[in-house]
Formats: sequence, C-alpha cells, structure tokens
Amino acid sequence: MKRALGVCYYPEHWPRGAWEGDARRMAEAGLSWVRIGEFAWSRLEPAPGELDFEWLDEAIGILGAAGLKVVLGTPTATPPRWMLDRHPGMLAVDAQGRPRGFGSRRHYCFSHEGYRAECARIAGLLAERYGRSPHVAAWQTDNEYGCHATTLSYSDAARSAFREWLRRRHGGDVAALNAAWGNVFWSMEYGGFEQIDLPNLTVTEPNPAHVLDFRRFSSDQVASFNRLQVEAIRAHSDAPIAHNYMGGETGFDHYDVGGDLDIAAWDNYPLGFLQDRVRGGAAHMRRYARQGDPDFQAFHHDLYREVGRGRWWVMEQQPGPVNWAPFNPAPLPGMVRLWTWEAFAHGAEAVCYFRWRQAPMAQEQMHAGLLRPDGAPAPALAEAERVARELADSPQAQAGPSEAALVFDYEADWMWSAKPHGRGLAYFDLILDSYRALRRLGLSVDVVGPESDFSGRRLIVLPGLMHISAQTRAALSESGAVKVAGPRSGACTGSYWIQDPMPPAIDGLDATVARVETLREDLPVPLEAGGEIRGWREMLEGGAETIERTASGEAAAVASGQWIYLAGWFDSTAMLRVLKGACAQAGVATLDMPEGLRRRDAGAETFWFNHTDEAIRFDGREFPPVSVTRIARA
Repeated sequence: MKRALGVCYYPEHWPRGAWEGDARRMAEAGLSWVRIGEFAWSRLEPAPGELDFEWLDEAIGILGAAGLKVVLGTPTATPPRWMLDRHPGMLAVDAQGRPRGFGSRRHYCFSHEGYRAECARIAGLLAERYGRSPHVAAWQTDNEYGCHATTLSYSDAARSAFREWLRRRHGGDVAALNAAWGNVFWSMEYGGFEQIDLPNLTVTEPNPAHVLDFRRFSSDQVASFNRLQVEAIRAHSDAPIAHNYMGGETGFDHYDVGGDLDIAAWDNYPLGFLQDRVRGGAAHMRRYARQGDPDFQAFHHDLYREVGRGRWWVMEQQPGPVNWAPFNPAPLPGMVRLWTWEAFAHGAEAVCYFRWRQAPMAQEQMHAGLLRPDGAPAPALAEAERVARELADSPQAQAGPSEAALVFDYEADWMWSAKPHGRGLAYFDLILDSYRALRRLGLSVDVVGPESDFSGRRLIVLPGLMHISAQTRAALSESGAVKVAGPRSGACTGSYWIQDPMPPAIDGLDATVARVETLREDLPVPLEAGGEIRGWREMLEGGAETIERTASGEAAAVASGQWIYLAGWFDSTAMLRVLKGACAQAGVATLDMPEGLRRRDAGAETFWFNHTDEAIRFDGREFPPVSVTRIARA
C-alpha cells in the first residue's frame, strides 16, 4: 500500500456549513484519510433506540466527494449518559473500590454483559449502514483500550466474570487452583470458586499468582470485547479493521487483540510521553523536551508492526502541544515532519494527525491541531503539506526481517509489576533500555512476541522474560542466533512459582541464579570494565564462562555457546559493551552512533534521524539539526 497521510476530524463539533471547506482544505493539503465517529454516540443515538445517522451520512458523503477515504470508528469509548441509566452497573471500579463516574470517557467495565451487548449492537448498526459505502475504507474499534488506567476493573461484573474464567482455566477444580496459586501459604485456600474475590483491598500485598491470573483475565476481557465489535463489522463489511493502541500501555496483551484485526494502529504523542512515560534523568528530559525521546516512538513503531503482522498505522500523530502532560511544550520546527517520516521508515502505511482543527471547548481545548480553533493554519500544517509533497517520489518501505530481534512480552510486564522486589523497577523500562542500546549500535530492530518465529535471526535479546514457556524454550534452542537473556529471565513458572530447576534453567547454559538483591539508587555495583549494575542484581553459580565481572571480581555476565546471561540491570555503558560483543559473535555489523542520531534501514532507503537541535557529523556526513536524511541503498 502506498504511504499516505490522514487526519482525525469531528464534524459533530462544527457547523454544517464548515464541512465542505474543511474537506476541500484537507485534500489540498495532501491528506488522504479522515477518521471520524469514534466519540459520537450521543449524536448517533440521542436516546435509547432513537437513531440519527443522517448527519453522518452527509459528513461521509462530503468527505468522499472531496476524494478522502473515511476510517469510521465505533463510538463505544464514550457511552452517552442515558446508557448509565439503562445499565447502572456498567461503570468500572478502581482498586480502592470507587466507581469511575460519568463526565469524561472510558467509563465502562469490559466485563459488563449489558454494555457489551450495547456495543455489539451499535457496531452492527454502523456496519450495516456503512459497510458497503464506497467512502468508508477502514474501521476503528473503540478508542485507546486501557487509557486512563481502565483495563482493570474491580466491579461486581468483573468479580462474577473472573470467577467463571477461573473455573474454566482450572477445570472446575478449586483444589487445582489452590495448588497452582500456593494457597496453603497464609491459609488462603478456597472451598469453592464463589469464595474468590478480586485481588484488591487486601491488608497487605495479595498473592502474586492471584494477581497474575486477574491480569490474564482482564486482558482476555479486552480481547473478547474487541472481538464482539469485529464480528459485528465483518458481518457487513470487507474493509480492514484497526484499533488505535497507546504508547507504554501494557495492561492487556496487544498481540492477542491484534489477532482479530487487520491493522495495528497507535497514537503517537512524543512530547507527552517523554514526561509521562519515559524514565530518564533531568538532563535527558531537558535535552529532548521539544523533540521527544529518540527511541520511545521507534520502539512502538516496531512493536505495532509485529502486533499488526506487518500492517500498521499511526492513527493519531501529535502536531503541537498536547493538553494532558505535566508540562506541554511546543515541538521544535521540523519535528512533526521528523516524527512522520520516522513512522514511514519503520513501515507505517498511514500517519494521521490529531486533529484537524483545535477544539474550542471541553477537556481537549488546549490540544493543538493542524488548524487553530478559528480555522487559521497552525504551524504543523505546513510540515504535513511538505511531507505530502515528499511522499510523491518516495518508495514504500519494504524492509525484510531484521537480523536483531527484541522479545517483548505483556505477561512478563504483569509478572514484574506483581512483585517488582524493588521500588521503581519495571519490565517496560528494562525493555526500552535494551532497545535503546541496540539502536545506539546502529541496528534496525524487530520487536517480537515470545511465541515468534525466530528463524533467520542472528541476535535475539530477551531481558526480563520471567516465564519462558516450553514452546519458546524449544524455539530458542533450535535457533542458531546468539541469545542474550537476563536479568530475571526464566525466573518463574506460569503459576508464579520460583523455577525448578533454579533459574534461568536454560539448556546449554551452566548458570544458576543463587541469590537476588535489589539496590538502592545510590548503591550501584561498579563493573570491572566500566559501567555498573543498577536496581536488580543476581549472584550466579555454575561453570559458564564469566565475560563481565563486578569491580570486586564477582560474575556479572556469563556465556556458554550461543547464550549470554546478564546477572543484573546493566546501565547504558555496560549494556552497549555486552551487546556489541554479542553482535560481533553473531556476525551483525554495528556502529557507534552519537547521542540523538538514529538510523533505520527501510527497503530501498536508509533513513537517518537527528533528534537533537545541533548538527551532527558522523560516518562522513553532516546531519542538520532536527532533520531527516534519506539515502538510497546500493
């Protein structure tokens, strides 16, 4: 599919007389796609059963007549007020037992059967009406599953559904559940599934096995909720279906949800993410305050390429200051263009800006668009128009599988969060640190799931993969790649018991984690060759070759055959050194990239991105500040 640009539009926010002019200006700007409808339930159905699709008919017709293709969203992220009157038990409940009330969005519990039926109904009605429309060329289910911490609900509906889920998972045998969870500890044994509550409001921490199963259940509820809408749409439409995921959201298994969709999309807000979701020091935050972290966005591009099985979009691209971060600076001139090309370099089919015109009212009135509220151009419009012109002579990115793969597992994130063992230790941060090091070595990286096909890889990095299934172990053993594991890889069984034999229990690696400690921020462990271990540290036994030592001579990383195991959370200096050595062993060429410069191989082109506000000279070339450099590959 040819690369394309798009925008998010809300015709219900604007007078009918503005629609034709907006559509014409979108087309003139070089936009091809327009997403509409995902928040419009109260206008589509003002009262139960009182449907009003005429305005949407007209809006779709106007956009289509201007040559624009419509992505039609189901409006289920914003149920109208009458819905709560009809289903008073539909509200999600937070971990403190408080209902998540009406007055914003995402005020529903994924487990409420009445609301699930309403969502299937409205999705079906929309698909029946627009499924064969020549202008509706794609669909979006709901909006940003998990946003505002809404995956987990502790409602009555969730409790009932969780008990049934547990009954199925454990074959109706509560004794099997007690054994799997280790409930003999603290006399937590149950006499029946009806006794099992949700893992909140306990006196101290709940059983991590209980928490893990609740996280699995909650993820399954998101997947089945999404599946209801997909099935309703597919009954009437052959157009591809997407969902717009988020950055740094790990509350549900995106691979699982993506299995029912045609396209994975995500919403890219680099400046908000830098403050809200990136772990970094004050200097890093200040340096990239107007550019965003150089690796956070790229990681998600590579992740959602895997979730979408090769087909993915940016459904919402930040065009200016957002409204929701602790501080909301404007991007440097050129950053909107850089972010757009970065997505295309990683294989995006489309990049859609959020939004067309800045809203003058309500919660997002301070969120910039391509236009100001009065319709005058905002700074990002010119950058979007420039990209549209540049796309005309640009080949589609069609890079094959990368030599280097980074394994990212949602269940590992749940396991880390259930028992982090140290304040501030998060699996996602460990993954991002590893990804950042691979990129600093100049590599193009594929982010893959634990059940991925590893054939053709030269290097596989799997930090923190706490449970390695038998299937994944077999696939890794069969792979001829160099594999870098740890810390905490293979630490637990699927029921959250310490692994027996002791971790990491990797065939061909004579190493055992004998003891674990977590470290205060002011007590890192220096490494003999430079750098240090921070946060998480393991003491090893066994006969594997020691390739990294602490300054006091203890093993910090060991190797045997094609396996390397890190016995701690290495800082950037040490991680770069170890991964560079692993690449040399694997026959993967590396570069020593300067801070802020990144590259991506994309089929016929190699892209270089300078995320800094200073020119960088590297590899015989000068890369201007905040720039995209495209070089044809020989």
